[in-house]
Amino acid sequence: MASVPSPARRRPGPALAALFLATFVMGSAELVVVGLLRLVAGDLGVSVDTAGALVTAYALGICAGGPLLTALTIRFRRRTLACASLAGYVAGNLLAAVAQDFGTLLAARALTGALQGLFLGAAFTVAAALVPPERTGRAISAVFGGIAVSTALGVPLGTLAAQHLGWRAAFTAIVVLGALALLATAVCVPPVDGAGTGGLWSQSRHALAPRVLAVLGVGLLLMGGQFAAFTYVTPFLEDVTGVSGTWLTVFLFAYGAATAAGTFAGGWAADRDAARTLVAANLVLVAALAVLWAAGASRAAVALALVLWGVVGFGLVPALQYRVGLLAGPGRDLASTLPASAVNAGIAAGAVAGGAAVAHGGARDAVLTGLLVCAVALPATWASGRLRPAGAARKPAAADAESRSPG
Repeated sequence: MASVPSPARRRPGPALAALFLATFVMGSAELVVVGLLRLVAGDLGVSVDTAGALVTAYALGICAGGPLLTALTIRFRRRTLACASLAGYVAGNLLAAVAQDFGTLLAARALTGALQGLFLGAAFTVAAALVPPERTGRAISAVFGGIAVSTALGVPLGTLAAQHLGWRAAFTAIVVLGALALLATAVCVPPVDGAGTGGLWSQSRHALAPRVLAVLGVGLLLMGGQFAAFTYVTPFLEDVTGVSGTWLTVFLFAYGAATAAGTFAGGWAADRDAARTLVAANLVLVAALAVLWAAGASRAAVALALVLWGVVGFGLVPALQYRVGLLAGPGRDLASTLPASAVNAGIAAGAVAGGAAVAHGGARDAVLTGLLVCAVALPATWASGRLRPAGAARKPAAADAESRSPG
């Protein structure tokens, strides 16, 4: 169990706010590039398809680089890692802002993706250490909430600034906000030891145990199913629902706002029962995507489905993080980076699957693909809820209470 001074436990607000700001910056930087592809391509003399590799490089950085950097720094204190990774993140985005060729920009994206993965793992451990065990889910949601809010606020504002001031302005804004987040983290976050025990080999045995990998597989399926549909939700709304212009923005904003709210609600639900939260979220995902596919021409039905989808789509992430940390036990320092890897792998795979569906039959088939993947995931999600930490395997009563020691 990580330890912090008793005042930190009594007043975790400033530290959690600093971590929220940091993940808001990172979420904005991760996704804003989607709206900048044409600007980058025109300025650096590459095709839009080639510029799309900036998205892939960042995702691969999180998936592979985050766990690798965590493994290399497993004995460092979590606060030290949070500050160091955030400082490197600011430097990486500064490199992106001044890049004069596409190769440099691509390398900067891969580097910052890896540093985001490292930061998230440290931040989740810090957040769990700041609060009593029964509030771990809410602490996790406070950290992840920055990413959720960035999708609704940071990304649109960054894209708007880039349209008027150029794509480098978006990265410059990230650098400025990142520096503020670094200062806040250095001032507000107390020293926190690792939550796991032992060195890399010892932690790996627990972090990569079958029970942990099973829950990560559930996360990959749930995010993959969502992004098979969400990657092409704009053409779906335009072609099937028949909305465009301002109404299209309203529909997407409603989804983004629901995502932000759902993340915080998901933290509360994870504290009550993380395993059941994942199952409930999976059920609602299936229902929402079924409504989209079957009643896509009805604006009212689509609006309701998007809001429900938004609430549970990222609201399940705190429960996923909670379960992985709980099941990893002594290996939770290393395991804390793995949900982000699973989520990003699912996003990448889902986008590919959705693209194949669109090529075959249009945006409606992409929603059907997402629906089928989420439906297939449901039995696995339910079964994963029966998994218990190694030490709780023969203690059903304690296991049902989630052992109350995830942090």
